Amino acid sequence: MSKTFDQVAQTVAERLSTLLQATVLVSDAKQSLVAKCHPYTSHLEAHDGRSCQGDRYLKLPFHVHDQVGEIQIEQLVKGEVLSPTLARAFIDLVISQVAYPAFPDQQAFKNQIISNLLRNRISDEKVAQQQAHLLGIDLAPPRAVILIDATDFILAIDHENVLGYNQQRSQFIINTIVTFFNLPDDTICADLGGGEFAVLKASDSKNLSPWATHAQSNSDLLSSSWTNLDALKRAGSALLKRLREETEAALSVGIGRYHPGILGLSRSYQDARVALRLGQQFNGQNHVYCLDDLGFAAFACVADERTKIELALHLLSPLDKETELLHTLNVFFAENCALSNTAKRLCIHRNTLTYRLEKITSLTGLDPRRFDEAVQIRLALLLQEFQS
Repeated sequence: MSKTFDQVAQTVAERLSTLLQATVLVSDAKQSLVAKCHPYTSHLEAHDGRSCQGDRYLKLPFHVHDQVGEIQIEQLVKGEVLSPTLARAFIDLVISQVAYPAFPDQQAFKNQIISNLLRNRISDEKVAQQQAHLLGIDLAPPRAVILIDATDFILAIDHENVLGYNQQRSQFIINTIVTFFNLPDDTICADLGGGEFAVLKASDSKNLSPWATHAQSNSDLLSSSWTNLDALKRAGSALLKRLREETEAALSVGIGRYHPGILGLSRSYQDARVALRLGQQFNGQNHVYCLDDLGFAAFACVADERTKIELALHLLSPLDKETELLHTLNVFFAENCALSNTAKRLCIHRNTLTYRLEKITSLTGLDPRRFDEAVQIRLALLLQEFQS
């Protein structure tokens, strides 16, 4: 066996043992033991050249480059039986980081797991929960993603030790987020690479109380993906202000909606990422962006049809019980937004029509007499009709 395989085997055993708090053994293709590590020792034990045959070990194959071997992991982890799927996920993660190339600390594992979760690389919610639990990440509370683009602060440097300098700045961003939200630790903050940071923010009313209105704080239940979104936006705005003060750099924030379940975090991340990308393209840096604030761009540029329909239903939701106002809008658009023709067709005074349009603006925040906002309403109506 090559020296490279032995080195990787030793590092893999050590890291898996530390992460899983279990005894880990690694053997080569000839079933000769090349590494053995206990969770409470700081060094690898000497071995007698024989692979363990006990049934209390979960045995899984692995390969590094063109060489193969077997990893044996003690099945009882923190009093619970280790699932093969979870073990396989950790093995793949550790080997990728050790061999292609190595990342030395647990922060990197946490970043990788959160990145995989947000980027929809984990399809089993149980595995996601177990991975998060082992790294101290609590995914039990409902969470939405706050995405920070700190590219200018992280990457725009001229320094000899670029990697080390970037890591220092990355930790500075995470520490600032932890301090701002008064978090016990940084377990729900992650550096996703390329100057992008994610916060898995607890999004129920209790955890958003500093930014919620009185009406919002009466319930801890999330009835839809848009619930408490205004509070999340205010939290994002306050966070952006703090980060800009601390870094003196241009940054932007994207707010994702809450989606049920642990795997719903990937949808929240996509919401935040799309909002951030479109918002920066049209309005530049130093703003907080969310799907429902993007205007016509959200309907024109968002590729996911389900997101478009959900946005349409959200924008029109204040009119759900206002059948008269909805009818008025349909006639208004059918008459090419001509006030006189609309009033005549509805058999009402023009002043009454004006009152109805102003009420629509008050309820939805969109004025059908303004071109861009009229387009949003019209598209929302069409998508609502398509949905039904």
